[in-house]
Amino acid sequence: MRNKYIEAYENAQIKDKTIPEFRAGDTLRVAVKIKEGDKQRVQNFEGICIARRGTGTGETFIIRKIGANSVGVERIFPIYSDSIESITVIRRGRVRRSKLFYLRDLRGKAARIKEIK
Repeated sequence: MRNKYIEAYENAQIKDKTIPEFRAGDTLRVAVKIKEGDKQRVQNFEGICIARRGTGTGETFIIRKIGANSVGVERIFPIYSDSIESITVIRRGRVRRSKLFYLRDLRGKAARIKEIK
């Protein structure tokens, strides 16, 4: 059971954020704010959501994409982070489990996920 004051503070922090509905298996595009010196820019990170964990302000999700030279790159994002500008759902994937860590061992066409039509 969590402290009611902490819970009230967290609810006040997240009430103005709009997060699209997504789950593991969906292909997402996350626009991340990156600070370089005194400048700030937005960089997109697009990949498959392989896991979602936590509750409230501590909720996070893991996105995996295949980078250069077919090297897998994973990033963990807090859902209510200030550095996330937007989350866009590109495709809805049809999977039967909530954690897709088995994709780490698959390469190429074997790592594809069927799309919900």
